[in-house]
Amino acid sequence: MNLSFKSYWNLLSDHIRPQKGRFVLLALMLFGSISLRIFAPQIMRRFIDSALAGEALQTLTWTAIAFIGIALIQQVVAISVTYLGENVAWTATNALRAELAEHALHLDMKFHNDHTPGELIERIDGDVTELATFFSQFALNLIANGLLLVGILIALFIEDWRAGLAFTVYSVLTITILGRLKDIAVPHQKARREAEANLYGFIEEQLSGTEDIRSSGAVDFSIRELFRHQGIILGHNRKAHFKRWIIENAMGFALTTGTLLAISSGYWLFSAGLATIGTVYLFVHYISLLEEPFWAMTHEIESFQTIGACVERLTEFRNFKKEVVNETGLEIKTRPLALSFDDVTFSYNGNDSVLTRLSFDLKAGSVLGLLGRTGSGKTTLGRLIFRLYDVESGSIKINNADLREAQLRSVRRNIAIVTQDVQLFRASIRDNLTFFDRSI
Repeated sequence: MNLSFKSYWNLLSDHIRPQKGRFVLLALMLFGSISLRIFAPQIMRRFIDSALAGEALQTLTWTAIAFIGIALIQQVVAISVTYLGENVAWTATNALRAELAEHALHLDMKFHNDHTPGELIERIDGDVTELATFFSQFALNLIANGLLLVGILIALFIEDWRAGLAFTVYSVLTITILGRLKDIAVPHQKARREAEANLYGFIEEQLSGTEDIRSSGAVDFSIRELFRHQGIILGHNRKAHFKRWIIENAMGFALTTGTLLAISSGYWLFSAGLATIGTVYLFVHYISLLEEPFWAMTHEIESFQTIGACVERLTEFRNFKKEVVNETGLEIKTRPLALSFDDVTFSYNGNDSVLTRLSFDLKAGSVLGLLGRTGSGKTTLGRLIFRLYDVESGSIKINNADLREAQLRSVRRNIAIVTQDVQLFRASIRDNLTFFDRSI
């Protein structure tokens, strides 16, 4: 699997665009922070060379004050960048949560039969939280460290083109290694996230069925299943951590090579009389500074493994489409309705038919009572009338109009249902009675 950055951006782009003003401010502050970090060593280089040259104390004092002032300003800007980045990220991801929750509520019953509430909670909240971390920390750090890397290389070229060229080649090779390794743990992280979703789905089932589990003596079975789910998560965690260990050690080797290159090149330039002590300090400081973006990228790419799995799972979730769709069809008029089933066949799983070639007519204003054993299809009739599912063959007609040609909103506005399950929502008595319809 090779996820492009476009996949990440597509998830949040619609929710980030309304914040473009803050995004531009964030970019400007980011540029300012990087510029200050690159400029500060230049002042220290001047301080060292001035001290060795025996310049006046007043000059050294002002140079030191300038260095301290720039360092303080840089810290204030860095804190502001972090705050603004977190704010933008959480605003966008909260909007994404609302979008995904609405998407889930509009999906067909077939989808909800295949996915437990615990799994959906883990996707809509757990995966999106990881994505918030991505945009507030990963993306921000990646951009900041990328700019820092480019700025350091430009500064090295200005000081000595040979040093700049050597470290440019070194940086390209290091980034190439990181690019090749960035996705190696994603399959294991995706499997871990799916296993966690299954665990939460299992816990949700067990908690909702506590009375049945206790009364049937199945507590031991529930605990064994809990351990089994956790064991699966542990297995995927081990594999993912091993892959991350490979990334970290590869980067450690690359950074050790860079340090040796910095020491040897600095010594050679000073011995050849091509650089002052201050310039050598500048080289060493820049190379030490160069390690920072590489280590940061390494740690962020480790997090990238988890985030990549979350992005793939959320993209899959968004790609689920409603099978029952009709918002522009015929409108059912508010009046006594006639209902007819014409040779209707239906199955939940595509194999075992619940209804087979069922036909009947219910005239407007009449009453029909259905009796039958559990599983004979009584509840299924109600679900089909509301188009929670579509028939496999045959047709259902309301006032002689095929149900599949009628507007869904019109159908559900003119036909009422009282279910056998009592649902109490965490809301007021009024909202529970009216199902949140403020027009009542």
